[in-house]
Amino acid sequence: MTARPLLLLDVDGPLNPYAARLPRPRGYTTTRLHPATWLARQTPGSRSHRRGLRVRLNPAHGAQLTALPYELAWATTWMHEANEMIAPVVGLPADLPVIEWPELFARDPDGLYWKTRPLLKWAAGRPFAWVDDMITDRDTAYVAAHHDAPALLLRIHPRRGLRASDFATLTRWAASH
Repeated sequence: MTARPLLLLDVDGPLNPYAARLPRPRGYTTTRLHPATWLARQTPGSRSHRRGLRVRLNPAHGAQLTALPYELAWATTWMHEANEMIAPVVGLPADLPVIEWPELFARDPDGLYWKTRPLLKWAAGRPFAWVDDMITDRDTAYVAAHHDAPALLLRIHPRRGLRASDFATLTRWAASH
C-alpha cells in the first residue's frame, strides 16, 4: 500500500482570507488571536497587541480537508500554534505535523518564496499538494526541477480563501497520483 500524498496547509490566505473585502465572508467566523510571530512584530501594549490579530475561519473547512485523500500537515508561520489556535476553530485534529521553518521570512538568493526550499526538504521526496497564497511560477518551476515525486502547488487568492473549485482540484490531483 502506498502512502497518501501530503497536503501542506498555509493558514493566512487559504484558511484565513485576510484580504477579503467583506468583514465576514459567508460561512466564516471572525475571531481575534494572539500568535507569537505576529505579536513579536507589534508594539507591546499597543491597541493591536492587546486586541489580537483578526482571523476569519470557516468551520466547515476541517471536515472538507479531512475528507480529502491526503495526510495533512501545517506549512505556515503559525507553526505549532496552528494546532492550538486554528485547528479547533475549523475542526481539524490538534496534532497535525508541522513544518518548523529554520528562519521565518528569509530572503532567498534565487527569488523563491522563503518557504519553498525548507518545504521540499521536509517533504523528503513524498508526493504533495501545497496550498498557499504566496506561491509563484518560480516556485512551481523550482519544485518541478528539484522534487522527483509529483507535486501540486496551488496558489489560493487571499481575498477568497479555499473554495469548492480548489477542493475539486485537490481531489482530482490526488486521484491521478
